[in-house]
Order: sequence, then structure tokens, then C-alpha cells
Amino acid sequence: MTPYKLYGMPASLYTAKARSYLRKRQVPFIEYGANHPDFATRIAPAVGRWIVPVLEAPDGTIIQDGSAIIDYLETNTEGQFSAYPSSALARTVSLLFEMFGGEGLLRPAMHYRWNFDAQNMTFIRDEFISSLAPIGASEAEGNAFFDNASGRMRGATASFGVAESTKALIEASYVAFLTLFSAHLKHFPYLLGGRPTIGDFGLVSALYAHLDRDPAATTLMRQQAPAVSRWVERMNAPGDIWVEHAEDPRLMDAENVPTSLKKLMIYVAEEYLPEITAHVAFANEWLAARPTLVAGTNGLDDPANRYIGSAEFTWRGTTMKSAVLPYRFYLLQRIQDCFERALASEQLAIRALFDETGLAPLLALKTVRRVARVNHFEVWGELRDS
Repeated sequence: MTPYKLYGMPASLYTAKARSYLRKRQVPFIEYGANHPDFATRIAPAVGRWIVPVLEAPDGTIIQDGSAIIDYLETNTEGQFSAYPSSALARTVSLLFEMFGGEGLLRPAMHYRWNFDAQNMTFIRDEFISSLAPIGASEAEGNAFFDNASGRMRGATASFGVAESTKALIEASYVAFLTLFSAHLKHFPYLLGGRPTIGDFGLVSALYAHLDRDPAATTLMRQQAPAVSRWVERMNAPGDIWVEHAEDPRLMDAENVPTSLKKLMIYVAEEYLPEITAHVAFANEWLAARPTLVAGTNGLDDPANRYIGSAEFTWRGTTMKSAVLPYRFYLLQRIQDCFERALASEQLAIRALFDETGLAPLLALKTVRRVARVNHFEVWGELRDS
């Protein structure tokens, strides 16, 4: 079988999501860096912006974005499991952690990468140069690539709310997550039970690329949450690993939601609901100020731009701002669509669980226009029916 081609970076958060799925599903693939000649000459122009990951299928189809890649592979490859549970409740919960893993863990991911230069910089510099600079580039050329990339990433770090005034809060929040996830993983090999789901692939994004590999963060994880470190290893290994858990491939259902999972959901409600709520409110004001925005566009002068502004919210007792990305609303819609397509009895169970864990507002939190992904860009749809 002709292998797929994955273009990305070992240090890339979103590449980690796609790579983990390819490995766990045992889909044959070759991984290339963003410095591969084809990426500059064919892939980036086809996508319309410089962004990873990108998957190229054997027939030449190009898919950008971790969620889009997983959905494409679910349809076009055969595997022993699906990333999407058959139970509507489990699927909705899993999609919640897909969003939280990729977006809600961005603050600790960026903080532990870019605010610990003494521990990280030798590793990070080498990582970025190995994937960005042309193979065989001189030391000066490699350093120039790194300086450009690190400058942009440090700017992005600030835009996600990482500041001197929030560092201690970010660290406390992340340690709390590690504690809760570790407690859960003592009983289950994956988020929802005996096999990985879309929630695991969302969580592994930050937990592998930044928080398990970068020196400052990996020391913390191994010292305080070795169970999470072993989960990261499982998520990057093909096939099953039954070492510390009894062999049981089943997933949870509405009748047996573990207390440890509910505690993780309560954590998401406390740590991420204020931010995404503020982002939706900001986006709706932004859209209201642009009544002539054409459906199928993102309303920005530069269509490749992913940000529409910054929203203010209260987090852990402090006021902060973070960048508003329509992509987050696309992930939010996946949760809501799953809920709304469920049977009435399933919706009752989902709502009861989300009520119990403080997440019920998330099921109705919507922008006045849907977000679609068209030709690899996030674009606004028509106004929703009131």
C-alpha cells in the first residue's frame, strides 16, 4: 500500500494529534518536516497558508488540520477501532476533551515551552531548526529560521494570556490537571476506557509535543504524573499495551461514568468555560459590527489570518485576555452537533452529565453564524435561524 505523507514538526502541538492517530490506527505513513521541498512548492500553496499538519493521501488529496485528517482517515482507511464512540454520550464527552486538549491546554503548553529558556533553549532551537531549515543549511541559516519562528511563537504565547502576572496561576492549573488525569489513568488506559477516542487525540496534542518532550515540562510530568507520561507513550505506540490495566477494550456508557472523569469535566468547566464563553460573546459582537460579511469568507483583509481579536475574561480570580480564533467555534460545534443529533433519551443523559459537571452552558453556547472549514480555511456561514 502506498503510504500517506504527513507534513509537520515533532515539536508541533497539532501535528502530534494527527501522528498519534496514524500510529494507533496503524495507517502506513511517512513523516516529513515542514522543510521538505514539496511542502514549500506544492503543499503550502495548495493549503493557502503556512500551517501544519498537512496530510497528503496516496491519490494526492490534501487535508489540513488534525480533526479533518482524522475524519478523512476514518472514512478512507480500515482500522480496528474508530476514534468516535458509538454511544452519543461518550462521543459528546470525547469531543469535549478534543477541544479542551487542543485549545484549553495551550496556556501551559506555551508557558512551559517559552518561559524556561535555561532548561529548554538548546533542545527547542535544535528541534525547530531540524524541521524548518532546509536540510544541509548552515548554522547561520538555521539560526535565522529559528529566530524568526521563535519570535512569532513568543508573540503567540502572550496572545494566549501567558504573562508575568499569570505564570503562577498557569502552573497551579496545570498541576491540578496532571493530578486529576493521573488519578483517572490509574483505573483506565485511556480517557473513556479501553481504547483511545477523539478526546485522547485532542489531549495528546499539547501533552506530547510540548509538555512531554520539552525539558522543563517533561521533568515536571515525570516527577508529578508518571501515569500521564505512560499514557503519552501509549498514545504514540501502535497496537495495544496492557501492562498496568486489565485487558478490557470497552468504553464507558451513560450508566457507568467514572467519578474520576466527572472531576476532569468539572475542571474543564472551571478552567475553560469562562474563556470560550467570552470568545463567543466577542465573536458575536464582532459579527454584529459586520452585517454585510459575505458567507463563505472569514471577513478579514488577509484570508490566511486565524485571529479576529482578543477577549477579556476572569480566570482563577484574575482578569486576562486571550486571542479569539474561529477555529475554536468549529470544535465547539462538533460537541453541540453530536448532542443535537442524539436521540431524546441520549440527550437527557448528556444534559444530566453536563449539568452535574457545570458544563451545561457549553451545549447552547453558539456564535450567530456557524464556522465551516472550506478549502482549508475557517469561514463564516449564513446567520443562524433565530
